[in-house]
Amino acid sequence: MTTDPGRPPIPVIVDCDTGIDDALALLLAVRHPGLDLRAVTCVAGNTDVEGVVRNTLTVLEQAGAPDVPAARGAERPLIEGVRTARHVHGRDGMGDLGLPAPTRAPVDLDAVSLLRREILASPRPVTLIPTAPATNIALLLRTHPEVTGNIERIVFMGGAVATGNATPVAEFNVWHDPEAAAILLTAGVPITMYGLDVFQRVIVPGPDVRRLRASAEPGTRLAGELLAHRGPAIDETDPGGGLGDAGAVCAVIDPEGLTTHRLPVEVCLAPGPARGQTLVDRRVRPGESELHEGTREQPLVDVALDVDVARYVELYLSTVERKDR
Repeated sequence: MTTDPGRPPIPVIVDCDTGIDDALALLLAVRHPGLDLRAVTCVAGNTDVEGVVRNTLTVLEQAGAPDVPAARGAERPLIEGVRTARHVHGRDGMGDLGLPAPTRAPVDLDAVSLLRREILASPRPVTLIPTAPATNIALLLRTHPEVTGNIERIVFMGGAVATGNATPVAEFNVWHDPEAAAILLTAGVPITMYGLDVFQRVIVPGPDVRRLRASAEPGTRLAGELLAHRGPAIDETDPGGGLGDAGAVCAVIDPEGLTTHRLPVEVCLAPGPARGQTLVDRRVRPGESELHEGTREQPLVDVALDVDVARYVELYLSTVERKDR
């Protein structure tokens, strides 16, 4: 079900805009024995980049991983201005839970430099897990294209086949920096798109959330508090909490929990209501546009279309509660 215990841990780097569900993702990445979290890079998104750095360092300390290097990255998208999601994540980006300030500072490197260093230094190819606008990743790929030789895969949380959340058709991370997402899709390495179609389905039941919140272990309790802030699930009488970005980490640990189709994907960059939409071509044959105007080469992406919800919930719970057992 999960990574083979006989295999060495998968080296990963999380690029995030911490954020409630980015924090859930970090807790999982820190605690799962099948992952080697080499670094965390921060970018503006759910809140401003200074807040993202603060939240990231706090979560790493609460999770028991104070030595994982974390770096400050881009403070705004490539073209657009900053458009935060504080209405979802609170004024501080972490549900206004009153968490302690971190006791350490980020490393003395910018995010792109840290990404380059850790990717090239890794003895095994690295898996990147962007759970944020792709600004840092785009800058990395354009500035240091040689890193792709030691990237195993990019599993990013972003996009949607069907319905968006930032707009009717665009998901927040891609909408926040569409140009960066377009660059990510052309990285020339295998890519998995963990979009809203599966993101919104993985819900931790209410009783499990309450059990986590009652834990005496700081990281486990933090997971419960964050999940509780994720809001009511399907059953309003017994609200649970969505894993959100943490599902992308689950997909790295246990890719068989996802149903993916390899499909052409491009990002709409034009101004207007479709800007930031991920156009996923699910047709079985070319249409009139291609017949009359010719085909255009588009990157092929493993697009997540279905998810084993119970499997990922169990994976998450069994991992974040490891120190309780």
